[in-house]
Amino acid sequence: MKKIMTLTLLLVFVLFTAACGNTTTTKTDNKESNNTEKPSGEELTIGILPAESAIPIILAKENGYFAKEGINVSIKSFSAPTDRNVAIQASELDGTIADVMTAAAFMENGIKMKITSDISEDFKILSSPNSGITEMKDLNGKNVSLVPNFILEYIMDDFAAKEDFTYNIVEIPSFSGRAEALIADKVDGVVFTEPQASMLVSQGAHLLGSSADAGIKGGTILFSEEMVSSKSADIKAFYKAYNKAIDYMNNRKAEEYGDILTKYQFPDAMSNYLSTKENFPYAGAVLKDSFDSIVQWTKAKGQIKKNYSYEELTDFTLLP
Repeated sequence: MKKIMTLTLLLVFVLFTAACGNTTTTKTDNKESNNTEKPSGEELTIGILPAESAIPIILAKENGYFAKEGINVSIKSFSAPTDRNVAIQASELDGTIADVMTAAAFMENGIKMKITSDISEDFKILSSPNSGITEMKDLNGKNVSLVPNFILEYIMDDFAAKEDFTYNIVEIPSFSGRAEALIADKVDGVVFTEPQASMLVSQGAHLLGSSADAGIKGGTILFSEEMVSSKSADIKAFYKAYNKAIDYMNNRKAEEYGDILTKYQFPDAMSNYLSTKENFPYAGAVLKDSFDSIVQWTKAKGQIKKNYSYEELTDFTLLP
């Protein structure tokens, strides 16, 4: 009886080994097939906001890098993240600049998007010209304008927790409306992205803090799960063109491309206020620690009911 069982197990082992060998071959063949896959050539619509994070996408479009990589990209500009989210819900966008909490909230509501990279970002905490506020802790009990439930509020909450103060939210969704309210001293502070933050400082606003200096990072590029699964070659080509635009930015003065940005809802003469970074980074992965912290914050805010995992919401395999 033992001999029969041993022989049976041996046969099973041989068959299993053979099956594993066939599976390995199939996976290798599929991988090689995917590597030779070409972009679909179908229109790919990307949503952006007038912020530093959008500049590589704009330049990749305007300089023809997307076309050279074989993809047809159209860009749709929004003045507020709430408007962008409406467009996502209406299936008007294939991909968009967003943040980790937006990806989690979308998933919670049945809109399946994948985080495929981080973005170049730096959000600044500013106080109004005549507020007398020159230190972060002076915002205690003051009115700060931001868009709730997005990365702006997460950043402000992080600073408030570290400095042990509370603040009141004044919701002004549009970039221009928030800027005007700050300079007119209608709010005490704002959370604003670059390059507009530098422009506001030049107009008298006080710089209190920087998300980049504090190591806070949660901005992302999202693509629909359908795009990731069925048009991976398009996304790979997107990031190749994106990184070419980064190379362009790192080897040019902002004055050479600043005027292009006005076509995408950036203020005039934006090149005077573009970040003075020595090197803009290539698209990369969102760090897991940052991801987990933001998802936990999003759940605590009641936007989601579960802590979505890194594996559920991210896919960085399409980066160059």
